[in-house]
Amino acid sequence: MKRYIYINDDETSQDLYCANRLSNRKYTLMNFLPKNLWEQFSRFMNQYFLLIACLQLWSLITPVNPASTWGPLIFIFAVSATKEAWDDYNRYLSDKKANEKEVWVVKQGIKKLIQSQDIRVGNIVWLRENDEVPCDLVLIGTSDPQGVCYVETAALDGETDLKTRLIPAACMGMDFELLHKIKGVIECPGPDKDIRRFDGNLRLLPPFIDNDVCPLTIKNTILQSCYLRNTEWACGVAVYTGNETKLGMTRGIPEPKLTAVDAMIDKLTGAIFVFQIVVVIVLGTAGNVWKDTEARKQWYVLYPQEFPWYELLVIPLRFELLCSIMIPISIKVSLDLVKSLYAKFIDWDYEMIDPETDTPSHATNTAISEDLAQVEYILTDKTGTLTENRMIFRRCCIGGIFYGNETGDALKDVGLLNAITSGSPDVIRFLTVMAVCNTVIPAKSKAGAILYKAQSQDEEALVHAAAQLHMVLVNKNASILEIKFNGSVLQYEILETLEFTSDRKRMSVVVKDCHSGNISLLSKGADEAILPYAHAGQQTRTFVEAVEQYSQLGLRTLCLAWREVEEDEYQEWSLMFKEASSTLIDREWRIAEVCQRLEHDLKVLGVTAIEDRLQDGVPETIETLRKAGINFWMLTGDKQNTAIQIALSCNFISPEPKGQLLSIDGKTEDEVCRSLERVLLTMRITTSEPKDVAFVVDGWALEIALKHYRKAFTELAILSRTAICCRVTPSQKAQLVELLKSCDYRTLAIGDGGNDVRMIQKADIGVGISGREGLQAARAADYSIGKFRFLKRLILVHGRYSYNRTAFLSQYSFYKSLLICFIQIFFSFISGLSGTSLFNSVSLMAYNVFYTSIPVLVSTIDKDLSEGTVMQHPQILFYCQAGRLLNPSTFAGWFGRSLFHAIVAFVISIHVYAYEKSEMEEVSMVALSGCIWLQAFVVALETK
Repeated sequence: MKRYIYINDDETSQDLYCANRLSNRKYTLMNFLPKNLWEQFSRFMNQYFLLIACLQLWSLITPVNPASTWGPLIFIFAVSATKEAWDDYNRYLSDKKANEKEVWVVKQGIKKLIQSQDIRVGNIVWLRENDEVPCDLVLIGTSDPQGVCYVETAALDGETDLKTRLIPAACMGMDFELLHKIKGVIECPGPDKDIRRFDGNLRLLPPFIDNDVCPLTIKNTILQSCYLRNTEWACGVAVYTGNETKLGMTRGIPEPKLTAVDAMIDKLTGAIFVFQIVVVIVLGTAGNVWKDTEARKQWYVLYPQEFPWYELLVIPLRFELLCSIMIPISIKVSLDLVKSLYAKFIDWDYEMIDPETDTPSHATNTAISEDLAQVEYILTDKTGTLTENRMIFRRCCIGGIFYGNETGDALKDVGLLNAITSGSPDVIRFLTVMAVCNTVIPAKSKAGAILYKAQSQDEEALVHAAAQLHMVLVNKNASILEIKFNGSVLQYEILETLEFTSDRKRMSVVVKDCHSGNISLLSKGADEAILPYAHAGQQTRTFVEAVEQYSQLGLRTLCLAWREVEEDEYQEWSLMFKEASSTLIDREWRIAEVCQRLEHDLKVLGVTAIEDRLQDGVPETIETLRKAGINFWMLTGDKQNTAIQIALSCNFISPEPKGQLLSIDGKTEDEVCRSLERVLLTMRITTSEPKDVAFVVDGWALEIALKHYRKAFTELAILSRTAICCRVTPSQKAQLVELLKSCDYRTLAIGDGGNDVRMIQKADIGVGISGREGLQAARAADYSIGKFRFLKRLILVHGRYSYNRTAFLSQYSFYKSLLICFIQIFFSFISGLSGTSLFNSVSLMAYNVFYTSIPVLVSTIDKDLSEGTVMQHPQILFYCQAGRLLNPSTFAGWFGRSLFHAIVAFVISIHVYAYEKSEMEEVSMVALSGCIWLQAFVVALETK
């Protein structure tokens, strides 16, 4: 739904849209109690305990004081409610601080200082350097004459580098005073959460400019929570406010992830509930039969001859109340407590602190630590995850001549340096594309040196390399770009920027030489996005060979190209580009279509090769985790040969003859089908052989396989321990995670960039690396680590200990409850099956709250094996992956143990007083003491 925003019109904007008041609160004072109770009682287990507590209020059937259930129930609910209230109060304080922050806005042509919460859509907001942006703004003015400002978006998307933002062309040249009186209309879509897209149009009203439509993109906006940097002032029109900002739309509570242990506990709880119902029916029926046949004959029982209609329900309900403790009321609170502590152990682990950046590991999700030990598949990004993401320009091929092959460093190649000195046209143009076709921002340090701020490490490496080869990017003001080359200054006017997308896989700029007036198209991108569009008369075989050679060395390749554009052609194309940029429907697709009209008949200049070194410890980490039975899939947007070389160097796949790499390729459905069948047949045959078989697939073939041959590809995924997926998009990464999850595998996804976020969020466990690409992945993940090598310790140490401890604690909770419940059941056989409790209410509460609470603390620090032993023998993890410590068979052992211990405790307690008179309190105390000593013995036996 579109919205129309009237600039600087207080009356129109007052009531149409919400104010800028932020509210991340879940509750209010009025709805907290009912809403929180509703949430807590929406869980089956809480409903069950509430039913039991209500039944205990019926004095006719309750065998114990209702306080024995109401006390723990109220305490547990109070703890949960207090935690929720505290979290919500902190959200309120955070909102209050943001809402009351003072900002400058224009009201009736005058700048006024108001609170942030009073900003309305259409208001003009003024920002000073280092101010935080209070809402989403369309930029209309800056202190820079070229209409540029710099923003830091780390709080929004995790990117640490500064971004440039431009004022729309319609607002160029307006002075300070005129901006106070500006009037116009902004047409834009309704609020959404896509922080990388804004498709709008601006129409200024006379007398400011004629009635032309000016397209707006995300480049013309500054979003809430960003900071204005290196710019004296900037002003913009509020387009989205309050919780309707892009950041506000992305907020929310992520869906809870259910661990395998939690799922098993739910199943065991259900089994215990069914067993409990059976016991209640059997004993209740037997109690009614005994009452009618035997009890009425005993004078001391005093049963009345006439009884109400519900009399038959009394004994079964008594047994229901007696057996209700089979399901421990405290298990959820206990598990939540210890899981939070396990997460803190990860935060406190000094061995997982990255020494280079001093970045500690952090557990964002405190509820899934035990799932780390049950991971079966790890899906990993390559660049910045397995590699350092420190790009170094190594080699290049220009005009069919290879540079850097002998020395391994093109920057020191005498032949290249001589070509630059002699003014070789191809080399000069090659360096020009490296320096111009990018989004790099040059800035000067206090010492006068030029520093480059880049969103892409590849672009930074290319610009640095061009600078070392004397083509130095020195300044970029709005559309004018300055380059120094051998003492002379070259100026280019950037007419249009054709941005990189994961579909186009290339970036282009249309530039005008300020000296000659010639217009050129400069392009760079992947080989499959550049070479097919080469001029018909140009031979590209050399460049294909160069890409192949560099890929074999594990280097990242980019192809550079250019072509001259006639003035008439540009003018005609510019109108189409402007029209596509102005549409509010399918703008990205329309722009891509128009870009295609210009990016053709390219003259390929050459190929660059950039080295991205492996991180320390990556091969050892992968080898260790593979020994632990974990399978690896590499999902990368890089070229196939580059990915294969990296995979070989980090022990991802084994070289021949120990290993075999099968390829799935093809551009059509038939080709992919034949390739997939061939690989599947080979995989089925070699599964019985001791051979490490893997497959490699590119993004195009993967798209066809997932769409048309999903069943066959799923079978392949089950058969293969290792896969390399190249040229994949972020959505394809997420699809592969879902595919493995559909096969009931526990998946872990790890990455470091914004393109890995969808994959990380889809996986059972998401791990983000706080890398050079920013913090987007780390913020979206369940766990963040500084380097890939810490994944080994995260899984083998923290994951395994968490699983072992949680498995023991959950089964122990059932054991200690079943133990005392079985004694109650046995006592009913010598108390006329009347449903009478052997223990009083105080004893039951003390048993559950005090006497059996120590194991909860003990289990959190239990270590069955030392950390060194676990790291040296990763095969130990097989037990966790198979769920050997928590499953129906292990639970049956704990069930049998509780039954046997209950028989021992009961028989001893009864026989102690078998031949003498005694009070029931004495018998119950002996039995309770037996339970306490037995459970303490079990804890001592099971923990180390």
